[in-house]
Amino acid sequence: MASSVISPAPTSSFINNKKDLGSFCFSSTSQFSVNKCKKLAVSKKIVSVMAPQQSERRPATTGSVKNAMTLTEKIFSRASEKPQLSPGDNVWVNVDILMTHDVCGPGSFGIFKKEFGENAKVWDREKIVIIPDHYIFTSDERANRNVDILRDFCMEQNIKYFYDIKDLGNFKANPDYKGVCHIALAQEGHCRPGEVLLGTDSHTCTAGAFGQFATGIGNTDAGFVLGTGKVLLKVPPTLRFVLDGEMPDYLLAKDLILQIIGEISVAGATYKSMEFVGTTVERLSMEERMTLCNMVVEAGGKNGVVPADGTTFKYLEDKTSLPYEPVYSDEKASFLSEYRFDISKLEPLVAKPHSPDNRALARECKDVKIDRVYIGSCTGGKTEDFLAAAKVFLASGKKVKVPTFLVPATQKVWMDVYTLPVPGSGGKTCSQIFEEAGCDTPASPSCGACLGGPKDTYARMNEPMASLCLHDK
Repeated sequence: MASSVISPAPTSSFINNKKDLGSFCFSSTSQFSVNKCKKLAVSKKIVSVMAPQQSERRPATTGSVKNAMTLTEKIFSRASEKPQLSPGDNVWVNVDILMTHDVCGPGSFGIFKKEFGENAKVWDREKIVIIPDHYIFTSDERANRNVDILRDFCMEQNIKYFYDIKDLGNFKANPDYKGVCHIALAQEGHCRPGEVLLGTDSHTCTAGAFGQFATGIGNTDAGFVLGTGKVLLKVPPTLRFVLDGEMPDYLLAKDLILQIIGEISVAGATYKSMEFVGTTVERLSMEERMTLCNMVVEAGGKNGVVPADGTTFKYLEDKTSLPYEPVYSDEKASFLSEYRFDISKLEPLVAKPHSPDNRALARECKDVKIDRVYIGSCTGGKTEDFLAAAKVFLASGKKVKVPTFLVPATQKVWMDVYTLPVPGSGGKTCSQIFEEAGCDTPASPSCGACLGGPKDTYARMNEPMASLCLHDK
């Protein structure tokens, strides 16, 4: 596209695993050298003991040769307790956090009990996070039963982090209830640099914004992690995306990731790590970085990651007291490909039906008629997303012409919508601006209609419509 500049750097083949170079010895000459030596039979009988000759100490050269590693490879290395890894290696990884929710939790628990026993205990009750969020505000009996199953399992296992909801009529009466799992994980301090976070949801990759490895897994893997705290993973190769340039005020991180997906396609990062760097990324807030990483799965990515920096550490100051150790890609790390973008030339984008890589300029779609608008979910339901939407409504000064649904991701976001003044509004909050524009009243925080859900799910389309959605799909 003319609106951006992209230039894949020359790719280099992966550095192969270095084989052990055998036994080594130093020569007795003054010049340093390494000679390959045959293994010698050693007698256990002590013939004599002599003081070693004093000479200049030289560095040891035994052991495997260390290769430079990417950020994701380093996290795998630490979590697998292996000093060196390369893409394609299969390793058992120690898990720092496992998250599940009301859709996948019951199935994961069933597998855990089947494989480990009805009376088995989870590997670590403080490393499991249970967040009901998908099908919550519904009268559907099966959906309600799923939340009951979560509650029973958490009581049985004494799970420390269960964000329960009992009163479906008033979410504010449930102080433990949070909302969308991916946003709640960050707000509640479960995301930390250098760690491994797994979740039974494809958009678990959102947490990569904190400089950690985060990816979605299935119920079977989750059941195994519940019992062991480990999972078998293949080390992914890394694609590096360098985003530079001053980001125009009318752009959001959603535009950045749509541009990238439009370039590489929905299969362009299949089982690959997507690492985001550059001056543009460094200036993004944590919520915007979460948007960037959230949608790597729409490109087939295994995970997305932004190196931790001062912005990350500042966000975490009042979120977690647990120690963490960030890691970074080595200067000479090997990337499968590198893509460069000049963000200053980018225009607002949309993904047209029926694929996230069906990219188009927003101005090219100005004549497309829509039936409704939906703002919410893990991608578009954060505080900064609603502030951005409110600014658009404020600037237009017009009433909406189609039903416009608002679903804050979490209780905290819902409170922000009603309390934070919108810059340049004269003190008005998002909720006041939305009301003046004729939008629907902000709904109870949840995943809402993102995953469809029962027929009575708020804002669910029960007949064919054209909807403009500010979320991940």
